[in-house]
Amino acid sequence: MDAKIDFNCDMGESFGMYKMGYDEDVIKFITSANVACGFHAGDPGWMRKTVEMAEENGVGVGAHPSFPDLQGFGRRNMVVSPGEAKDDVVYQMGALAAFTRTKKLQHVKPHGAMYNMAAGGGDLAKAICEAVLEVDPETVLVVLAGTPWAEVAREMGVRVAQEAFADRALNPDGTLVARSKPGSVIHDLDEVVERSIRMVTRGSATAVNGEDIEVRADTFCLHGDTPGARDMAVALKSGLEAAGVEIVPLSRLV
Repeated sequence: MDAKIDFNCDMGESFGMYKMGYDEDVIKFITSANVACGFHAGDPGWMRKTVEMAEENGVGVGAHPSFPDLQGFGRRNMVVSPGEAKDDVVYQMGALAAFTRTKKLQHVKPHGAMYNMAAGGGDLAKAICEAVLEVDPETVLVVLAGTPWAEVAREMGVRVAQEAFADRALNPDGTLVARSKPGSVIHDLDEVVERSIRMVTRGSATAVNGEDIEVRADTFCLHGDTPGARDMAVALKSGLEAAGVEIVPLSRLV
């Protein structure tokens, strides 16, 4: 078996004097960091600190752009034109890249509502792809596995990484169960590890209705603000490695 996977984590979501997440604990176990760029969380100071921490630990740096929605943490659907969406992503990518040593990003992974709304394809998905190509065509775009967005990106010539979530329940169509619904976030470590190994080695997962669905992923997302995030990162890394899965940076996979 030649199974490989990247671990990514949403980070840098603190703001001013308010500390959020367990970034320092989780950074040692991941290979890619999605850094908030100030639109849903984060600020210039935390962007710099998070980039420095990632680079010190050999972790790939990626932008985590969002709709301009600080109050709603970027989780509220917004009506924006394709041009506005493109400009917002370009702006956030450029701001974060300026804090890196190389002035380049490994990847881009939109956050929250922007990510979910783009998953179905359409103008928003295209606008995000255009932004990535305009800033740096070598940048990898992280999208939800199995969605029309992945096809849109490939057709536009974007480097695409398909993402699955180690700790999120899935609908039968492969989309994430809404956080407002019970059981949307999985906290049992054994269950998280077991389903993750299955997704990597067998390319499948069990949806909330009990149906087996196809999941082909290049990267797993760990949520750094979830209580017990470090324990989950440790358990997932050791469990996958014990199953013969190699954990590698995203740049080596796509």
